[in-house]
Amino acid sequence: TEAPAETDDLKEISGVGPVIEDKLNEFGIYKYEQVANWNADQVAEFDELLSFKGRIERDDWIAQATKLNE
Repeated sequence: TEAPAETDDLKEISGVGPVIEDKLNEFGIYKYEQVANWNADQVAEFDELLSFKGRIERDDWIAQATKLNE
């Protein structure tokens, strides 16, 4: 997936570093809005893809992304 012209700094989300940001980009995730709109199935899918063992929910990425997207 080609990156959009403007991307968000996903590293602002707690638990996301450069490596995880690169992986999210590989999966087409570039914007806070995308993370903020994940449903339970997507959280589970990315949790598994990133081998996070529940970290997305523990760190509440959706709430963080929603706030960062404001």
